[in-house]
Amino acid sequence: MREVLVVASRTLGGGRLLEAVRERAASEPTRFRLVVPASNPSAGLVIYDEAVRESAQVRIDLALSALNDEGLEATGEVGDADPFSATMDAVAASRPSEIIVSTHPAQSSGWLRRDLIERIRNATGLPVEHVVVDIEHEGLPFKATLVIANKTSGGDELIAHLKELAADGERHLFIAVVPQADGRGDAPREARARLASMLDKLHEAGLLSSGMIGDPDPYTAAINAMELFRVDNIVISTLPGERSGWLRSNLIERVQSASPVPVEHVVVDTQPTPATAAQVS
Repeated sequence: MREVLVVASRTLGGGRLLEAVRERAASEPTRFRLVVPASNPSAGLVIYDEAVRESAQVRIDLALSALNDEGLEATGEVGDADPFSATMDAVAASRPSEIIVSTHPAQSSGWLRRDLIERIRNATGLPVEHVVVDIEHEGLPFKATLVIANKTSGGDELIAHLKELAADGERHLFIAVVPQADGRGDAPREARARLASMLDKLHEAGLLSSGMIGDPDPYTAAINAMELFRVDNIVISTLPGERSGWLRSNLIERVQSASPVPVEHVVVDTQPTPATAAQVS
């Protein structure tokens, strides 16, 4: 079976890249290997390396789920922060028949400013196709929702609300971020357990989803996620009223002020009272 190496980061879900993948799969049996370099955002906040790697893994998880849903065989891995090194490492591990490199348009692509395509062609001697994905003008072929939750991440009200969002007829994907509760040594483990439980519920509901743990400060976690992912809307889930430290710190209003996309607040009460969802932007 032919193997095609696909190297992409923020353009991984772009329509033109998906078309290129589908064309190859239709022509002959093909296995795809995705490599997402763990590259920092080109501008914005300083983000920890671990968060950058986790965001790359989120992209891979979502892409693999989407490709598998279409019956395409694919694997994926997070690569070196330098896209050239990430590509060469992948070629050395298993030499593919062809390489597809997806980038933003020339005026906004750091990869092209470093002559990435020609360097890969010269170094590997393999066919290399360059696919340009103009996300800013073309958008993505799905809606992406960022979900920020911690203690309420497994709440029925939250899962039900996300299912409602996905029922509008468009293709949706959900990126969950669970902030660590505090600086305690077991906080990351607890956050990962909550994340895993939430993703299990989303997958059981048939929702395309992946996620990562975030900064202990939920506002910083939300801002970092907006730097790392292109999203169409944000859902923040909290406990009710004074029981929520996030509400006492005006988290919803602060994220709404910093966000270019709509923000929704879903209340999940761990006691047997009805939850509400209010559109705040």
